[in-house]
Amino acid sequence: MKSSIILVLVLTLFFKPSFPQEDKALSFSLEDCIVKALKDNLNVAVEVYNPDLADASLTKAKEFFLPRLDLGFGNERTENPSYWWLEQADVVVRKYNDYSVSLVQQIPTGGNFTLGLTGYKSDTTAGFQIMNPTYGNTLRFNFTQPLLKGFGFNVSRREIIVARNNLDISVNQFQSVLMDTIYKVQEAYWNLVYSIEDYKVKQQSLQLARDLLAKNKKEVEVGKIAPIEILNAEAVVASREADILQAEALTRRNEDVLRDLLYLTEEGEMSTKRIVPLDKPSFIRKDISLDEALKEALEKRPELRMKKINIETNELNMGVAKNQMLPGLDLQLSYWSPGLAGDRLIYPDGDPFQGAIGKEEGSPADSIRDAFKLLYDNWTIGLTLSIPLSSFTSRADYVRAKMELEKSQLELENIEKQIFLDVKNAVRDIETNAKRVQAYRLARELAEERLEAEVKKLNVGLTTNYFVLQYQEGLERERSLELKSLIDYNLAWARLEKAVGSSLEKRNIKISQFNK
Repeated sequence: MKSSIILVLVLTLFFKPSFPQEDKALSFSLEDCIVKALKDNLNVAVEVYNPDLADASLTKAKEFFLPRLDLGFGNERTENPSYWWLEQADVVVRKYNDYSVSLVQQIPTGGNFTLGLTGYKSDTTAGFQIMNPTYGNTLRFNFTQPLLKGFGFNVSRREIIVARNNLDISVNQFQSVLMDTIYKVQEAYWNLVYSIEDYKVKQQSLQLARDLLAKNKKEVEVGKIAPIEILNAEAVVASREADILQAEALTRRNEDVLRDLLYLTEEGEMSTKRIVPLDKPSFIRKDISLDEALKEALEKRPELRMKKINIETNELNMGVAKNQMLPGLDLQLSYWSPGLAGDRLIYPDGDPFQGAIGKEEGSPADSIRDAFKLLYDNWTIGLTLSIPLSSFTSRADYVRAKMELEKSQLELENIEKQIFLDVKNAVRDIETNAKRVQAYRLARELAEERLEAEVKKLNVGLTTNYFVLQYQEGLERERSLELKSLIDYNLAWARLEKAVGSSLEKRNIKISQFNK
């Protein structure tokens, strides 16, 4: 799992799956399975990359407002024949070197400023020069600010805001995947528990049928009952053996579903070891308020948060598209300070026609010093108005952004409606299954009493095997129904947990905060 995603698991039960002595079985509690699925499930492993990718996109978007340093250097040499006598040379050679250093900074209002220093060195063999070589440097400040199109904090920072919203969406999507995984593990776990317990119920029923068959055979031998009773009992035994095979196949199927969610492997291959659930379904009546559950769901459901963030992004896009329909009006401001130095040539009596008799040496540092002294006052200020003759594209972007916003608002209403239905159905299922558990428990107890009474009647010859077998089947059915209602009750609580978005909070699972 990537380092930027940290699942902090503070569970009442630590992940310590017990391994029985048998080499072909693994025992897990429900919380063991949940923790292992969050660590090893492939869907979770794939989804964990998305927040990291979104975080990288946010970091890249922020780089737009980091200062930029530009460096430039040029070297030029020209050699030309002299075309007039004042150059005092047959061939004129000019050497020109230039450099530039500038710092460029974007600002949140949409503008930018540049602070730079440009300089050059010029050297020539031509005559009639005041300074040769010549060193020039200019310190310059430029500022550009859009006043209409492109103006505004949201416009200039759009990429950062969108990237931050995408990061929030990816984190919420990751939470949603975790919650789905938790519910799928709960569903698979309880379904496996049901199939195992139902298998035991069918084994008990089969054993009752076999006991009755053995009893009938003994009574036929002594002539107490007719041989037809053996055939009836054998038919029931065969039917219940078929039920056992079906229950065993269902157990294997549910085991495979849970094994896939936990990603149980051995040496790179999927494990074939049996899974033994340690937890049994419990029945604890708890009151639940629909209003409180709905309020909690509206606060915690990640799908709702994702859609709200998406609406914020669409509102931003519509605002930017509306801004792009405005004419361009840009303010430009410049200020610069030049500095000049070099080797100043000395002519006799100031007459350059007599040729230079010496020079006063200068240096590039002199021109740089003069530039920073701001000895000369040079500035410009201006406005540039740009009116597009056609704005079909910008208008199309605005219409598209507006429709995207309206669409996302309708989707938000639909999600809120679906959340209400999810919570309402989960609450209703809890209440219904609680009543089913009580009803089927009573039915199972009555079926046990009825079978016990019928067996006593059979022992004294007041009934037949047919009715005993019927009551056995009735008891098996009631036991299965009670078990199913109990499993459904626990799954209803799991669905409510998912519907209100409390799966992670209940287990103290948190996702580390990103740098926003």
